[in-house]
Amino acid sequence: MVRGDLMVADSSQKATTPVSGAATAEGFRRDIQGVRGFALVLVLACHAGIPLAEGGFVGLDIFFVLSGFLITGLILKEVQRTGGVSLLRFYARRARRLLPLAVTVLAVILVLAAVLFTPIRAYETSWDAVAAALYVVNWRYVVEAVDYFAFEDPDVSPVQHYWSLSVEEQFYLLWPLLIFVAIALFARNGRSVRPALWGLVATIGLGSLAYSIWYSAVDIQAAYFSSLTRVWEILVGCALALALPAGLRMPRLLSGALAAGGLAVLVWATVAFTNDVPYPGWRALAPTLATAAIIVAGTAAVRSRPIALLCVAPLQYLGKISYAWYLWHWPALVFAATVWGPLTMAQNIVVTLAAWVPTIVTHHLIEERYRHSRTLARRPRRAIAVGLGCTASATALGLVVAGAQNTVPVAKGSEVEGAKAIEQGELLQTSATAIRPDLREAEEDRGPMFDDGCHLKNDARDTSPECVYGEPGSKRRVVLFGDSHGLQYAPAMLKLAKRRSWRLVSLTRGGCTPADVAYRPGCDRWRESSMRRIERERPRLVVLSTGTGNRYDVKVDGERLDREASEPYLAAGLTRTLRRLRATGAKVVVIRDQARAPFNVAACVSDHVDDLAECSFRPKRSSKLAHDAKAARRVRGVKLVDPLKLLCPDDRCPAVIGNALVYRNTYHLSATFAETMAPWLGRRLPRL
Repeated sequence: MVRGDLMVADSSQKATTPVSGAATAEGFRRDIQGVRGFALVLVLACHAGIPLAEGGFVGLDIFFVLSGFLITGLILKEVQRTGGVSLLRFYARRARRLLPLAVTVLAVILVLAAVLFTPIRAYETSWDAVAAALYVVNWRYVVEAVDYFAFEDPDVSPVQHYWSLSVEEQFYLLWPLLIFVAIALFARNGRSVRPALWGLVATIGLGSLAYSIWYSAVDIQAAYFSSLTRVWEILVGCALALALPAGLRMPRLLSGALAAGGLAVLVWATVAFTNDVPYPGWRALAPTLATAAIIVAGTAAVRSRPIALLCVAPLQYLGKISYAWYLWHWPALVFAATVWGPLTMAQNIVVTLAAWVPTIVTHHLIEERYRHSRTLARRPRRAIAVGLGCTASATALGLVVAGAQNTVPVAKGSEVEGAKAIEQGELLQTSATAIRPDLREAEEDRGPMFDDGCHLKNDARDTSPECVYGEPGSKRRVVLFGDSHGLQYAPAMLKLAKRRSWRLVSLTRGGCTPADVAYRPGCDRWRESSMRRIERERPRLVVLSTGTGNRYDVKVDGERLDREASEPYLAAGLTRTLRRLRATGAKVVVIRDQARAPFNVAACVSDHVDDLAECSFRPKRSSKLAHDAKAARRVRGVKLVDPLKLLCPDDRCPAVIGNALVYRNTYHLSATFAETMAPWLGRRLPRL
């Protein structure tokens, strides 16, 4: 989000010097305020799930460019006026304009999380808030492999939107320092500092852009949040501040064409971009350069009609309150979904609009009060102290809320029976004094093959790594093949490989169906690469498992079908895959997909450890969406193994079996429980 002054022209300028036609007498750029309001609308529409606004996340790219232009413009004015830059005053301005409101929203989020969330979710939110208060939450999301676009995830963080603030503040922690050093090295020796600043902008900006293009194809989720993939967007704004005067003598027609073209590109990107394309990467050039074009157009001394459109009162109002509304709208959506369940698009819109109430209250009582405080403006050290106090308060509150959450002791390995308890006919577990894995880290319990980097996830690699387990030289060659639902059986397969002296090869990729269909180009290339490797490997056994839920929507004749319409194509495609696997001479086993939990199992258990029955559920597995079973029955020699009776005895799916958490999230088994399935699975696999 942008929160800088819009004062880009000196009121003492001579009348003969061109000034922006969109600027007020005081130098306030109304066109930029309008662009800010327009960007806010795009982001709100995207988060509300409005059709044709899926790409509204480009509003954040707009904010980055505007921020670089405005903040660098302020710094350059100070350099021109005083010959230097006061780091103390710069950081004081940032502190009083950003921190009081940001910390207020964080405090409200923490209190509501403690009241409304389960202990595990409140615990995670607390640490998100601590990271947000310290402006490093984007890196926390990188480490945790958070999917920004998983808006409907029942455990989505109410702090997630703070990632963009973190990116900006990390940049502004260093950018004034670089300008300060450049001044010290050049200006004081009588040389112009601008060439040095251009060198910084070009070097860092081009490096960041190149890295963004490369990394966005390697790790989609991490690239979205990374500061290193975003810095170039801010630097585009910095370059504009270096290059543009207060006003340009530009034909009205050219100004109008630039502004209209820029707005058209932003609208196009909003409609055309989807959440499954690598981003930012080269695609972010479109909204970034479009925003730059609008800024250039607005610098024209003669105001064109598109620029005048940006100066209308509604956009000016939205731009003015954009920072506050951005901060409030996301937690409003998250907490509303927590209270009422998944929201419809209409409900999303209502909740987003309702967030205007805390927006307008805090905008006037907190944001504007501290931003225009004369006392803090005259005493920058006091402003810094206020900012540090805000950060310390939010951090302390986050730690208190995290520490107040109930935790369940982690069971020792010897205390975990898991699937063995079901096979021995033990009664379903109704309570627990210790559970494995740690409920707070349940999502990360994916097993050694994931930890070793053998499982591809959110990257553009077409070939799985050379991952071999068990006895690499053994003639008993076995391949585990599939998506993340194949990976979930890796702990059991690894245990069997060690016991039976197998050479076990792991070929799994998250979100990529093994069915021979047109799904996503990267997935399709990976599947073919894996099939060729299996054919070279000549295994004796291939174990395949795939998700069958609502994820896979295939493309037929260039048209993307919905999940239900995709089912016959998935069944036919997986049939082709199984026949090709059988043609290698391998025995083939398909492990049927399990039922999906209707809630986050670890979070439920953390809240009902003394009454685990509250966290059990009836298995709802659609026979209409079961292409794995359909394909397995069509191919002679393929064995279908169904884990349903083990996972859901007596038509109930327990959350905890033998002190082992069964699900690490709603749709994947924990590695801890999967490992205990080795004896059960081993009896169902053919001997080699």
